[in-house]
Amino acid sequence: MNTPHVVVVMGVAGTGKTTIGPLLAARLGVPYAEGDDFHPPANIAKMTAGTPLTDDDRWPWLDAIGNWAHGRAGLGGVVSCSALKRSYRDRLRVAAPGLVFVHLAGDRALIEDRMSHRQGHFMPTALLDSQFATLQPLEGDETGVAVDVTGSPEEITARAAKALTELP
Repeated sequence: MNTPHVVVVMGVAGTGKTTIGPLLAARLGVPYAEGDDFHPPANIAKMTAGTPLTDDDRWPWLDAIGNWAHGRAGLGGVVSCSALKRSYRDRLRVAAPGLVFVHLAGDRALIEDRMSHRQGHFMPTALLDSQFATLQPLEGDETGVAVDVTGSPEEITARAAKALTELP
């Protein structure tokens, strides 16, 4: 299955964006970009220290992701990005109007458990509450789907791919 769309795999930390993103890209036959790689070092330092980012911290990061997505317009691609607020998604859409969002959604307890078992990631579980407090789910006028994160990465990816094929 190929798609000309650029798909943003979004959600709070620990939902599996970095795991599902490359699997979904492979399934769709398009390149994958890791959203965390677009963060400037100052953002990573803040998050590592357990300090939530401000909107001012996020704008250059979102702009960099938006520029990548713009460059993939008509070619397709998958990028991971928390995209927690509507204003963040709107900013991404300014750069790349045809974006499609896959919101990885799940129970807080499940996500916290997964975060506590992962190795080598800068986002501490202490920031999970601020992530959920910030999260604004996709609205009816936003192109995208919510996908439950229970099950294996392969099951989640299959649900996401199927949901994308059902979009108008």
